Amino acid sequence: MKEVTKEVYLKWYEDMLLWRKFEDKLAALYIQQKVRGFLHLYNGQEAVLAGALHAMDLTKDKMITAYRNHVQPIGMGVDPRRVMAELMGKVTGTSKGMGGSMHIFSKEHRFYGGHGIVGGQIPVGAGLAFADKYFETGGVTMTYFGDGAARQGSLHEAFNMAMLWKLPVVFIVENNGYAMGTSVERTANHTDIWKLGLGYEMPCGPVDGMNPVKVAEAMTEAIDRARRGDGPTFLEMKTYRYRGHSMSDAQLYRSKEEVEEYKKIDPITQVLDVIKDQKYATEEEIEVIDQRVKDLVEECVKFAEESPYPEIQQLYDVVYDQENYPFLPHKL
Repeated sequence: MKEVTKEVYLKWYEDMLLWRKFEDKLAALYIQQKVRGFLHLYNGQEAVLAGALHAMDLTKDKMITAYRNHVQPIGMGVDPRRVMAELMGKVTGTSKGMGGSMHIFSKEHRFYGGHGIVGGQIPVGAGLAFADKYFETGGVTMTYFGDGAARQGSLHEAFNMAMLWKLPVVFIVENNGYAMGTSVERTANHTDIWKLGLGYEMPCGPVDGMNPVKVAEAMTEAIDRARRGDGPTFLEMKTYRYRGHSMSDAQLYRSKEEVEEYKKIDPITQVLDVIKDQKYATEEEIEVIDQRVKDLVEECVKFAEESPYPEIQQLYDVVYDQENYPFLPHKL
């Protein structure tokens, strides 16, 4: 694994803090009705992304996930201002304001969504990996899904084909304890989701999803295996979300005490503790990082609010283009 240096810890802290504050701002904008539709926030799960990015090669590896997908593209290199604009339905967004919260995409940065169909992205991730194998790109696809999606038939179909063809894919279930509002204990007769890989003789196992170092270690091994041509790995990231499934979730299925207990192992706090213990940064330097993050989030909001909404014509431009149908001229 690439060494986890002082610089890595400082980057992890700044990145995860940005993702957290970005999502906190989204919650406020949602209440103000500046973000419409559904909104699924990532608070608490940041170590899963931070650790994975440390192990990935962003020049060729891909990522695909479900609809809790705002901060992943930022981690992959997408301008956070464009992500914010997309969430507010503006034409400067990643999908020109047409995708919204659940459909953030960036082909340029190899982030392939953002999928609203539960489990729908799992076979698509396997397909992306098939393309990498076919064209010999050397890339690996990180395919994320939630614990609820682990109950979908699409998972088993994708697992079978991925093992059969030794596809360069890493399947990652982000087990945050609740599929919407139903605990894992109530949806299956087993609670160790990673064991589903055993039925396909796929390398698999549990990972502490609240610690970016543990995530990076597991992801490095899985990515190296895939890149060698030895096929997929299935990892269960045991993590937790502090907010509800979506902003409309009343969270009646868990107690506030449970949430507070998990906050004691918050990934951002864990990283910050190491930074302080190892004296990687002074209090003043940490405050500079905090302010930089705050300023960037405000810049994202300003950019999005000042951006225009799409023109009506765009509705027709993004549907289809047909040469012998001249009645709707396309601008895109």
